[in-house]
Amino acid sequence: MSNWAVELFGERVVTKEGVKDTAAVVSGKKLIGIYFSAHWCPPCRGFTPVLAEFYDQLKEEDGHEDSLEIIFVSSDHDQSAFDEYYGSMPWTSVPFGSDKASVLGQKFGVRGIPTFVVLDADGNTVDREGRSTVASTKGNTSVALNKWIH
Repeated sequence: MSNWAVELFGERVVTKEGVKDTAAVVSGKKLIGIYFSAHWCPPCRGFTPVLAEFYDQLKEEDGHEDSLEIIFVSSDHDQSAFDEYYGSMPWTSVPFGSDKASVLGQKFGVRGIPTFVVLDADGNTVDREGRSTVASTKGNTSVALNKWIH
């Protein structure tokens, strides 16, 4: 599973516990969410708490703690803006300034932010409109999981 993730995100990602190997972070996860966002973007700042609540709720539900890992891809202009914004997020991130950010944006056809793309354990896209999916669940995580896991 992890070879595609290393190719997409790079060898290492930033976690709340420090920098870790990408393969270890995604290992055992059923889904990987890619969150394209930036501190300077008002709709992003509006959606980030919604996504964080969804993510935290999934982690707390029995049997779902390994369902989803989210990897943040920043469009922030500088390290301090990234640090402040990432500080409000409970998930992992591509390192700020990584060339992977533009490569990922192109690969997934990101035309605006926030964008939330969901991949399965093999790296296949299962939802290009993850933002809409999460927003429509209204706290019922099983709605999204039923859409994403076949």
